[in-house]
Amino acid sequence: MSLAQSIAHQSALRSIARVVEETVTPTDPAVALPEIAGQLRSGGVLVITGAGVSTDSGIPDYRGPNGSLTRHRPMTYQEFKHDPAALQRYWARSFVGWRHMAAARPNRTHFALSELEQSGFVSGVITQNVDGLHMAAGSKNVLALHGSLADVVCLNCGNLEDRRSLDQRMASANPRFAPAYDQSQVNPDGDVALSDADVAQFHLVGCLSCGSTLLKPNVVYFGEPVPAERKAQAKEMLLAAKSVLAVGTSLAVMSGLRLVLDAEKQGKVVSVINGGPGRADPRAKVVWRTAVGPAFDALLDELDI
Repeated sequence: MSLAQSIAHQSALRSIARVVEETVTPTDPAVALPEIAGQLRSGGVLVITGAGVSTDSGIPDYRGPNGSLTRHRPMTYQEFKHDPAALQRYWARSFVGWRHMAAARPNRTHFALSELEQSGFVSGVITQNVDGLHMAAGSKNVLALHGSLADVVCLNCGNLEDRRSLDQRMASANPRFAPAYDQSQVNPDGDVALSDADVAQFHLVGCLSCGSTLLKPNVVYFGEPVPAERKAQAKEMLLAAKSVLAVGTSLAVMSGLRLVLDAEKQGKVVSVINGGPGRADPRAKVVWRTAVGPAFDALLDELDI
């Protein structure tokens, strides 16, 4: 890596290692429920979601009590681009783990947010998740801020390929690759722990356009900036919203937290529903410390939906 790449890599590692601690006294649940229901009744709520929304679909989070960071450090963008051994390791592990991710289905929170949008309470969803489950549940105005695991990008020429197509080509190149793994240990970025011996047996495939093996899921990895067009779309969605509701996220990375900081500058109410502490908590009017699924069950009842 160059000096600039090394600095970006170290910055990414600091972001991964960030610990988010409790900084506020959460709102009394008996107060939080009617307050957030009232916020939704006013309409125009922009919802920012994170991994805590998808845990009920079997996809782990990063920073929860059982989050993947307790056992696994995700790859950085710099490792994808400049470390051939890391690239080999990722695709061997992802070839196995992606089947679990691809089988995930929306849960009650995804469907609740879709209903709230259809009922006019939610103006849109900006999700930090890369699983596509908001769209699968029927939400329409969704921005996947960090991209999607359903696509793969070539870091050499920029060609995009459907992940299912790549998986078929990888399966053809690795017909006997079926290592044992613990299904409960699938990571949020779609890979699983494998032995070095298993990784060494895996054969990479090249880009359909240029032949390069520098392929990466089309998601924003630690150490990689959010594309400018997505930042612009997020800004437009925030400007159009009346208020913000952060759900299932610690907002540990700046790309998500910046939305809350900008909402605060615009004088918009921010509320939080999350099972653990988050960086937006000190800026929120309501901090409902609760499991996400039951909270949305209660909100739908409160709103007679």
